[in-house]
This record gives sequence, structure tokens and C-alpha cells, in this order.
Amino acid sequence: MTEKQQLLDSRYMRMARIWAENSHCDRRKVGALLVKNHMIISDGYNGTPSGFENKCEDENNVSKPYVLHAEANAITKVARSHNSSDSATLYVTASPCIECAKLIIQSGIKRVVFGEQYRIMDGVELLIRAEIDVVYLEKEVE
Repeated sequence: MTEKQQLLDSRYMRMARIWAENSHCDRRKVGALLVKNHMIISDGYNGTPSGFENKCEDENNVSKPYVLHAEANAITKVARSHNSSDSATLYVTASPCIECAKLIIQSGIKRVVFGEQYRIMDGVELLIRAEIDVVYLEKEVE
């Protein structure tokens, strides 16, 4: 990987972390950016579907089953636009779960850069199996 690509990855990941701040989820805030040809073509953060209350957890602090992950929000958002995610790079602040990995594969994304390892890494394993370039970018010390 070139020094320029490393610099871009770091910048886009910082932007994804800022975008995660839009999430209304209390337990974990995750942000995602889809980048193609050096342009952000979509973004997303974890939260409830459009038109639902902006509360991700129930009274027991358990995530509601219909909460969408940041990756799913970014992918569905680009699907509604005139852009294509084919050959794009996804920057996401946490490693993708298995369900999001399936969406990533089907959407034609060719590279995933993530910034935090979740305790279950089966999504990352599936992405690697699908020959998607996966990069773990540790958070920079500020």
C-alpha cells in the first residue's frame, strides 16, 4: 500500500468516526463511508429505520432487532442514488458482522477498511474468503 493510500485511509476513517457521532445508539456508535474514485458516494451510521423512533436500545439496554448497522445504511443509501458501489471502498469504524459482510459482497465493494475489531470476526473472515481486500486500521493516538 502506498503512503498516499495510507494517508487517505486515515483521513476517511477519521471522517467515519465523526459520522458515527450522528448515531442515536447508546451502547455503540458506528459510522461508515463509501468511497469511489476519491469521492464519498454514500454514508451511514447505525440506527433505526427511517420513520422510527431514534432509540436503538430497549428498556433493558438491549439493541432492538430492527436497528440497522452503519454498513447497511450506507449500502442501501447508495442503492437509492444514481451511484454504484461496484469497486468502491467501505470505511467503517467497527468490523462488519456476517450479515453486513454478505451485503458488502453482493454490492460489489472491493475493499473494506475498519477501525475496531469486534469480538466476533466472522464477517471479516467471510470478506477475506470472498477475496475482498480487508484492512484493519488501528485508531491513531491523538
